[in-house]
Amino acid sequence: MSVLESIPAAHRDLVEVLLHITLALAAGGLIGLERSFHGRPAGFRTHALVCMSSSLLMLVTIYQGRWFANAVQDTVRVDPTRMAQGVMTGIGFLGAGVIMREGLSVRGLTTAASIWATAAIGVLAGVGMYAATFIATALTLGTLTVFRWIEATMPTLFYAHHVVRFERDAVIPEPELRSVLQAHGFTLANLGYQLTGAGRFLEYHMVIRSRSAANATRLATTLNRVPTVVGYRITPTGD
Repeated sequence: MSVLESIPAAHRDLVEVLLHITLALAAGGLIGLERSFHGRPAGFRTHALVCMSSSLLMLVTIYQGRWFANAVQDTVRVDPTRMAQGVMTGIGFLGAGVIMREGLSVRGLTTAASIWATAAIGVLAGVGMYAATFIATALTLGTLTVFRWIEATMPTLFYAHHVVRFERDAVIPEPELRSVLQAHGFTLANLGYQLTGAGRFLEYHMVIRSRSAANATRLATTLNRVPTVVGYRITPTGD
């Protein structure tokens, strides 16, 4: 005899519903804790609510017999998979809200993906696929933690959006600027120009790349020592 079968029939449905939504809340909370730990705006509470809400919506389909208890089966037909499709489609507004773009930097993609995965886990918990819920939660947490370490250790190119500002009558020529970048291990992906401050300043706008992020620190140290540099910005691109 299972645990649910030992519970009186009058309370069995209530206990089963509580089991569904509690498991979903716990799974979403675990994933959200990882996001909160890394300072993401969509963290513990957001993921917990997304997962629990997905589970609640799927419970609507699990207990659809309660709605149509007196209906003729040939008259009313309900497709439970349409609710899951609606959940996964509707969760897009949250995912879009956490994706931010600043210049060439795009951030929040991983958090948006984790929200989408959390919604799917909530659907699994809602329909009572408990083993799949535990496996999906473990794999999602593993992806967010172990894969972060793999990304940090694997060799990758460092990209950054770089802006350098000069007085209009004290601009470093472009060939000289390219030489400075090459001396610090950078290559140019593209280069643009902009006059600002009512024509007082000229800015070089460029995308630079290097095999080591540490080269950005060396470049910043050098630019600090150049008296003609009025200002600069090195903004790493990333997700």
